[in-house]
Amino acid sequence: MDEVKQIVTDIRNGNLKPIYFLMGEEPYYIDKISDYIEDNVLAEEEKGFNQMVLYGRDISVEDIVSNAKRFPMMAERQVVIVKEAQDLARQIEKLASYAENPQPSTVLVLNYKYKKIDKRKALYKSIKKTGVVYESKKLYENQVADWIRRVLSGQNYSITPKAAQMLVEFLGTDLSKISNELDKLKIILPKGTEISAEQIELNIGISKDYNNFELRKAIGEKNTLKAFQIVNYFADNPKDNPMVVTVSLLFSFFSQLLQLHGLSDKNPRNVASALKINPYFVNEYILAARNYPMRKVSAIVETLRTFDVKSKGVGANAIPQGDLLKELLVKIFN
Repeated sequence: MDEVKQIVTDIRNGNLKPIYFLMGEEPYYIDKISDYIEDNVLAEEEKGFNQMVLYGRDISVEDIVSNAKRFPMMAERQVVIVKEAQDLARQIEKLASYAENPQPSTVLVLNYKYKKIDKRKALYKSIKKTGVVYESKKLYENQVADWIRRVLSGQNYSITPKAAQMLVEFLGTDLSKISNELDKLKIILPKGTEISAEQIELNIGISKDYNNFELRKAIGEKNTLKAFQIVNYFADNPKDNPMVVTVSLLFSFFSQLLQLHGLSDKNPRNVASALKINPYFVNEYILAARNYPMRKVSAIVETLRTFDVKSKGVGANAIPQGDLLKELLVKIFN
């Protein structure tokens, strides 16, 4: 995120590079940088003749070079943006000779999503000398809630830990999806608002009481009534609450409890650091560890492995997912 800010700041200050190679597993920041260049480098009256957008599936590297070597018309520079450049993966190294000596009046942007080029080869080394190579890495699930807080903080909003966790559990690690939902909230809510679980439920449609976050909490507390109420809700709304996601989240939870049992220092700050969780949730984990001794946690982890396979239809094709979840709870609680 800091690297993206620096790239954008440099562009805003007129410190432009002839090549921007944007690559990696997370498309969100690739799009952000590319869109910023597309919207801001040229004045509106210059774009007609001097800005073009190409698509990797429709062109060759030779086409890119040919367009990049053109001179701008009645402008200081031209912008050439190549979207879906990963479709040129087999021939992308041919761009190395151009990257060694790029046209100084051209800003060439390559959006190379979900992949990355070999850093040992000529193309990477050439672009590093003359331009910018940005690698957008996928965030781990435990990093996304913090990303949400940082993004909102920069826009004069805040969010409760529970609300952030609800977004992560419902939308996963797809930053574009999360950003879209946050944009909807910002239209409705004034700046300075702390976004709550109730607002997430009201405006996005994620239940604040019947979700995987609350199921995890109920299981940790050994609140069997609440846990079965949530599972019954999941059974009635299977499309919004796929079992494979629930099992995956519970597997992560009990794996973290195993790690917690193995810690010699169970100070809350150390627990939060070791388990990579928000300090807000530490007491929930400590309570769960008291309720589930290490031997029981180990058995539950093995049970979850079995149900993970069943949730994908192996050996349980005819069993409704709601029934499988109820069976899983019985095995966890007993």
